[in-house]
Amino acid sequence: QVQLVESGGGLVQAGGSLRLSCAASGRTFSSYAMGWFRQPPGKEREFVARISWSGGNTYYADSVKGRFTISRDNAKNTVYLQMNSLKPEDTAVYYCAPLVAGTSRPFGSWGQGTQVTVSS
Repeated sequence: QVQLVESGGGLVQAGGSLRLSCAASGRTFSSYAMGWFRQPPGKEREFVARISWSGGNTYYADSVKGRFTISRDNAKNTVYLQMNSLKPEDTAVYYCAPLVAGTSRPFGSWGQGTQVTVSS
């Protein structure tokens, strides 16, 4: 089972940038596609981005396309989310998760997440 620790969140002004990291334990990390999700205050958790096991394919929610970039380093068992041109509506707790093959559906247990707050 993969265990996940997200980090890199914080408070930033609109238009600013943050880089989130997701460190995973387990030798099978490189076998999984990985995704980033977020849960805005008072709302359901939503999909943000996903990356294939090799890093060769990525896919983004329309709301972040062109502003966010997902990447991974399998040697470090880490997935990243570079967030640029941040908007107040990006405020949320951000989580990473392994994905069911061929889908954007997460499986396993969530980590503690990392809070991102964007001020206007």
